Amino acid sequence: MRTQPSACCLKSVFAATALFAVLLSSAGFAAEPPPGFTALFNGRDLDGWWGAKTEDPRKYMAMSADEFAQKRDASLDDIRAHWSVDNGELVNDGKGLFLTTDKYYGDFELLLEYKALPLGDSGVYLRGCPQVQIWDYTNPKELKNGADKGSGALWNNFKGSPGRFPLVLADKPFGEWSHLRVIMVGSRVWVWLNHQLTVDGAIMDNYYDRKLPKAERAPIPPRGPIQLQTHGSEIRWRDVFIREIPGAEAISILRKRSGVGFSPIFNGKNLDGWAGAIDAVRAENGVITWQPKKGGTLYTKAEYSDFVAQLDFKLPPGGNNGLAIRYPGKGNPAYAGMCESQILDDNYEKNTGKKLKKLQVHGSAYGMVAAHRGYQRPLGEWNYQEVTVVGSTIMVELNGTPILNADLSTVTEFMDNKQHPGKDVEKGHFGFAGHNDPVAFREIAIKRLK
Repeated sequence: MRTQPSACCLKSVFAATALFAVLLSSAGFAAEPPPGFTALFNGRDLDGWWGAKTEDPRKYMAMSADEFAQKRDASLDDIRAHWSVDNGELVNDGKGLFLTTDKYYGDFELLLEYKALPLGDSGVYLRGCPQVQIWDYTNPKELKNGADKGSGALWNNFKGSPGRFPLVLADKPFGEWSHLRVIMVGSRVWVWLNHQLTVDGAIMDNYYDRKLPKAERAPIPPRGPIQLQTHGSEIRWRDVFIREIPGAEAISILRKRSGVGFSPIFNGKNLDGWAGAIDAVRAENGVITWQPKKGGTLYTKAEYSDFVAQLDFKLPPGGNNGLAIRYPGKGNPAYAGMCESQILDDNYEKNTGKKLKKLQVHGSAYGMVAAHRGYQRPLGEWNYQEVTVVGSTIMVELNGTPILNADLSTVTEFMDNKQHPGKDVEKGHFGFAGHNDPVAFREIAIKRLK
């Protein structure tokens, strides 16, 4: 007769399994990834990696398959000269190209351990962009650059940007293994070094656009490789694991980061508190869905001056809608209010066959300032967006990536030379500008700032 193992027995089995995993790792075998993770390094060889330097990943990701294959293959001699596997550990001699994953990643959680030597200067590039810094915090030559503050921060962020220096000094003494955990959602990064939080949801700046005027700098790419950057002295890596974060979890992380103070403006059941094009939408099961072939502006009865709005939206192919910002309650929200913040399929041209101007793309202050494009999730998935309006400025963050930061008071050129009479409006309603497509919205909330 079979019997169920006791809780004590199960604990013993789990403890023995954990001990066996540690013994395997210490014996030179690859450790088993935690549940949900996959190993980037197999513990035996460099399969799945190639070599790149500090170079804009957008350039090689735009290459043809043949061009990229040539670039990748040409890097392997350098990789073999400076990288090796020793007893289940990745070893770099402090020289050469950086180890770069074949696969590209969007939102992810990364775990790894490293062991550095004095005078080392290393890091982890996220989506091919520098970097989560790893360096000798006692190196006198680097003290002027802030090395004494420690590793585990986004040192290549622009001066004054959050995340450039770690929240705490969490480095271990040389010769000991350090544990690094990184979560990346959109352009936002969280880092734990040796289980201490060193970066708390900071935006990672695009190092490769640093020489451009601020208004022209693009966010970091939505996808890209993981790179292990090394120079200065030997460094060892092990237990390099990654988990891709699905959309629903990413939204949860971002909404939690946004903090408290938000008040729902849609009760999930009906349109109490709303006015305007009520007959153009269906409100049920927590979702407002625009009805096909119906337009108009649906807006809150309440008015807002400075605020942060957060919401989820889902688009059909070619879907077109907009957020009415400081809308007066009548007229075209693209011109009568402060602006219409465009909600539009990123593949609009492909899915409709119609031309699109850059001042019309998703997230743009319609007809005035263009947003950065390419940060939506695939059609049929929910996207998370925050819109911050303060004075004459509007900022749009899509799925964790800032795609617009504009001061509308400075705009002097308009699409089709059509003036914008409402851009200086200081207060108005919040709403949706429907354009006949079944665009859906949910989890709509606003935090008043003024």
